[in-house]
Amino acid sequence: MASARSPLYLTLERSPGNIYIITLSRKAENKLNGAFCQELIRAFHTIHRELGSSSEGAVITRGSNEKFWCMGIDLEDPDPWTNSDGFYPLISTILDFPYPTIALLTGHTFGAGCLLALAHDYRITSAAKRYFSLPAIDLGLSFPGMGILPRLKLAPPVARKMVLEAHRWTPEEALKDGIVDLVVEEVEIVGKARDVAEKWMVKAKPGAYGVLRNELWGDAAKAFREISFVHNKIVGPSKAKI
Repeated sequence: MASARSPLYLTLERSPGNIYIITLSRKAENKLNGAFCQELIRAFHTIHRELGSSSEGAVITRGSNEKFWCMGIDLEDPDPWTNSDGFYPLISTILDFPYPTIALLTGHTFGAGCLLALAHDYRITSAAKRYFSLPAIDLGLSFPGMGILPRLKLAPPVARKMVLEAHRWTPEEALKDGIVDLVVEEVEIVGKARDVAEKWMVKAKPGAYGVLRNELWGDAAKAFREISFVHNKIVGPSKAKI
């Protein structure tokens, strides 16, 4: 697919029937740096431009291997604006996207990767050995808005387990607690993601999908927009004194 800039960390393909697949491929662990986040933002904008605002369509975000989906922010990235210019705008972009989004958790999902997954409308994984965890509290890390997606999308006890207890979920536990929508056999995972995309992509055609999603999760989108592209103060992650 032609673009103004060749991506380094992802591939974008358009399948028949307006299903787009974004494959994360930054090294093995898909840790997020500023450039990676900005590539993802461009990918979502490219899809939006191609589909317009009232077509059938859906996006699947998957990993490039069976071990990792996304292991969070690259804390060794020297860019001081990775979060404000990259990660926070990425989350608000996905929350504002006018088509169904599916996070195909093809491997471990940790840290900011959990929030990236929660920003999608649906989450699918397999029963293979992989974990889902937000360990920020154990690292003494925080930023404004870290807890808003868990609070809005998960039951209160589950959000507490995620944000304040750094619980590490297995696929079966994640399904029970409502973090993922489906757990399937590994050989079926891509096909099942396509099934979900085909089932719900028709809901976008009337043009109200993004508007109504905002009725549900708009507080999260607003919180991330307020800390996006902020350079005159630190908007995180900051390390607590522990």
